[in-house]
Amino acid sequence: MSDTGNQSCLRGAENMVSFLVCLFHELEEWAGLGQVEDYLSVLEYLLWVFTPLVIVFIVPFLIVILLYLSILFLHVYKRKNQLREAYCNNLWDGARKTLATLWDGHGAIWHGYEIHGMEKIPDKGPALIVYYHGAIPVDYYYFLANVIIQKGRTCHSVADHFLFKIPGCPCPVGLCSHPGRGQESDQRCVSGFKLLLEVFSVIHGPQEECVRALRNGHLLGISPGGVREALFSDETYPLLWGKRKGFAQVAIDSQVPVIPMFTQNVREGFRSLGTLRFFRWVYERFRLPVAPVYGGFPVKFRTFLGDPIPYDPNMNAAELAEKVQQAIQSLIDKHQKIPGNILRALLERFHTKHKDHLQ
Repeated sequence: MSDTGNQSCLRGAENMVSFLVCLFHELEEWAGLGQVEDYLSVLEYLLWVFTPLVIVFIVPFLIVILLYLSILFLHVYKRKNQLREAYCNNLWDGARKTLATLWDGHGAIWHGYEIHGMEKIPDKGPALIVYYHGAIPVDYYYFLANVIIQKGRTCHSVADHFLFKIPGCPCPVGLCSHPGRGQESDQRCVSGFKLLLEVFSVIHGPQEECVRALRNGHLLGISPGGVREALFSDETYPLLWGKRKGFAQVAIDSQVPVIPMFTQNVREGFRSLGTLRFFRWVYERFRLPVAPVYGGFPVKFRTFLGDPIPYDPNMNAAELAEKVQQAIQSLIDKHQKIPGNILRALLERFHTKHKDHLQ
C-alpha cells in the first residue's frame, strides 16, 4: 500500500474499528509481516528436504555414542568390582560378555545380523581372521560379539594408530589396572578408549606383537585395507590392499591358518565421502581420516567365513597375501551384488534368500 493510499485509508475511516483495521494493515506493510507466511513456507520446505540428509549423517555418531557408553559401562563395572579384584582372575569376562550381548542385540535388531560359517572358527588354538573393512566396521564388532558368546573366547584385533589417540575420560589415580593381567595391577591410567581397546585386546599392529598373540593361542583379526579401504572403497567393493603382505608374514611366522571373512551389504549400511578429491588429498597429505561417513541404514548384514587357508611352509608372504585376497574377492563375488544398492539391501530384511548360500 502506498503512503497516499495509507493516508486516504486513515482519513476515510468512518469509525474506530475501521480506523484500527486500516492502521493494522499499514503497520503490517511497514514491518513486512505480509511476507512472513511465505518465509515460513520456504523454511518448512527446506526442513522437509534436508531432514533425511541430516539423519544419515547423525546416525554414524550413534555408533560413536554406543562406543562411549561401552566405556562408561566398563568404568562403572571396574568401580563396582574394586574389592573383588584381588580375588578374581578374570575380572573383565563379565564385562566383555555383557557388552557382547548388547552389541549382538543391536546387530540382530537393527541389521538382522547373521553369521555363516562360525564352525570354521576354532574353539581352541590360534587363527588369523582377515576381513574386508567397511566405512564403519560395525559388522566386525558384531562378529567379535559372536565369538565371545558362541566360542567363549576373545578375538584380538589390529587397529590403526589413530584409534589409540582418541580422547577419553580421565580416570582417578589408583583406580586403574591392566584389564588383561588378572590380580596384577599397575599405576598407569587405563581410561577412555584405551580402556575399551585393552579390555577387548586391540593392538596397533607391530608384527612382533601380532605373532606373539597368535603364538599364545589367541585369535587375531586384521583388515589389510585398513583406514584406506574404509574411506576410499565404495559400493563396488574394491579391495584396497596395495602391496601389503605384513599380515601374511605374521601368519607364516606363527604357522597358523588364515580365515577370510566378508560381510554382505556392509557398504550399504554406512558409506563414506572419501571418494571426493579433497578428503583423499587430506588423508594422503596429513594421514587424517576426516572424510565424513553417513548412513546407519538398517540393511541386512550377513557375515560369511571362508574355508581356512592352512599354513604352508613352501609359500612365501607375497603368495599367501595374494591367495587370501583372492579368497575374500571370491566371497564378495559370491555373496554381494555389484554395485551395492541401499534400497535392495533394505528389502533383504524382509526375505531370507540371499545371492548364494554358503555350503
